[in-house]
Amino acid sequence: MDTKKLFQLVALDLDGTLLNSDGCVSEENKAAIKKATQQGIVFAIATGRPYCGLPLEVMEELGIQYAITANGAAIYQAPEKNCLFEHCMPASLVSSILEKLLKLEIHMDIFTHGDAYTPAKCRETLRNIHSLPSSLKHYILTTREVVPDIMAFLQKGQPPIQKLTLNFQKKEDGSYIDREETIQTLNQYPKVTYLSGGYGNLEFTKNGVTKAKGLSLLCNYLGIPIEQSIACGDSENDLDIIKAAGLGVAMANAPKDICSQADDVTLSNDMHGVAAMLEKHLQ
Repeated sequence: MDTKKLFQLVALDLDGTLLNSDGCVSEENKAAIKKATQQGIVFAIATGRPYCGLPLEVMEELGIQYAITANGAAIYQAPEKNCLFEHCMPASLVSSILEKLLKLEIHMDIFTHGDAYTPAKCRETLRNIHSLPSSLKHYILTTREVVPDIMAFLQKGQPPIQKLTLNFQKKEDGSYIDREETIQTLNQYPKVTYLSGGYGNLEFTKNGVTKAKGLSLLCNYLGIPIEQSIACGDSENDLDIIKAAGLGVAMANAPKDICSQADDVTLSNDMHGVAAMLEKHLQ
């Protein structure tokens, strides 16, 4: 049996997967996605980013209408920003956590309604985080709204919080400033779940939220069996969706433990790994 004809949906992570080290989608990846789309394959982004961080112009160029964002906390249809599903943390819970985290040396981003906000006190911390690629740091600096008083922001509007991303400064010994203290704090809150999206960061959402759950919801919405989906990623926050999809593919630049649990490993994000994966499994 030609299994290449069984797949109907492909879910792609962005950073470290579809995007290369310069933060761009290569022409090779674009051509492969366009070819698959013409064959009736549905593509979706599956990212830790909020809606405001999506490369909407590229998505429109490639015909990608769906995005699982914030590690599965919200699923959108683009370019209308139509929220199909959302699973958020209450502002009261996040405020309780931030009372402790704001005392530490952390850069943090807060996602709500698909937008991203950064406490003003964290801005300088980001500039001192040298382990982040310049393209990723530029993306963060240009897509966040700086909030002078994040606690007042949360208490006044009580917005539903999709996700928080926490980035840490790296020490000379390779460890991260205040990362262990952050883990100890998050462990006190069973209503949230956390993992790493790469570069030593921590990302937390409402407990039970995952990219895999987002994929399941999107597949049900589109009437596509999850067994007929492919998921491709490179980080810890991609592992659950890689394991849940009909075919889970890790990038060559992914950590070894991610690669070992995937069904297949493609080339790196700088070697057009998405195009190689599509050529192998779809065409």
